[in-house]
Amino acid sequence: MSANHTKMTMRTKPSWLKVKLPIGKSYVAVKEIVSSHKLHTICQSGSCPNIGECWGNGTATFMILGNICTRSCKFCAVQTGKPDIVDVEEPMNVAKSIQLMKLKHCVVTSVDRDDLPDGGAEIWAQTVRAIKQLNPQTTIETLIPDFQGNKKLLNKIIEVKPDVVSHNLETGIRTTKLLRNQAIYERSLEVLRYLKENGIITKSGIMVGVGETDDEIYQVMDDLLKVKCDIMTIGQYLQPTKEHLPVERYVTPEQFDQYKKVGLEKGFKFFESAPLVRSSYHAEKHI
Repeated sequence: MSANHTKMTMRTKPSWLKVKLPIGKSYVAVKEIVSSHKLHTICQSGSCPNIGECWGNGTATFMILGNICTRSCKFCAVQTGKPDIVDVEEPMNVAKSIQLMKLKHCVVTSVDRDDLPDGGAEIWAQTVRAIKQLNPQTTIETLIPDFQGNKKLLNKIIEVKPDVVSHNLETGIRTTKLLRNQAIYERSLEVLRYLKENGIITKSGIMVGVGETDDEIYQVMDDLLKVKCDIMTIGQYLQPTKEHLPVERYVTPEQFDQYKKVGLEKGFKFFESAPLVRSSYHAEKHI
């Protein structure tokens, strides 16, 4: 990618990327619960384009361990810097909020916490336990960081048995260094392999429009299937600010349909592919 792309004017989005403004009683109710329980959501911190639809349907993706990440990935809208101290009340606050929302399915993610000796794995485990304690009928998806590939830390996730564990590759092997700070493509695949070997339903996602080729996208599919990943998602990268990586291309809805067709033919059990798809979008279907 050429140097003159830095701080470029953001491209005009095509018509198929237009989203509705967040409105409605359900949206307001979710916003109030998130605020009153001092919670963070990737919906807000990640500037998700689906916040209106998801919150309007009474669902949200909770982000634990604060809202400041120790990594500075060039695609991500989440703030980077020195994180706050861990909130020990957060696991129960998340569980109580899920109870108030009466969710049948919930998604929990987190920032990377490379500043913590365990990468936040213990808070992760406590959060899943608290959700199960207060919401025994609620299914749980956890969208986890790589924990630097530490299997002892991954075991903490495996032991509490979420229904689905997701870890995103985000992009192909060539473009990983361009997008992902401190992440390693092969290490992420190994995380997914280890989870699957321990009986977990696994899921991963990538974004397109960052300079990858279609052949590289199909290679990601093959790499994920080699580690027996069950579910894959593909969505359009959207530049959060002028300071972030610019969009190289806007992929058409027809091409997203083709990715899904190929992915299902290759052997994924479930495949989400559309411009506004994010890893937690329609996650309840993946159970």
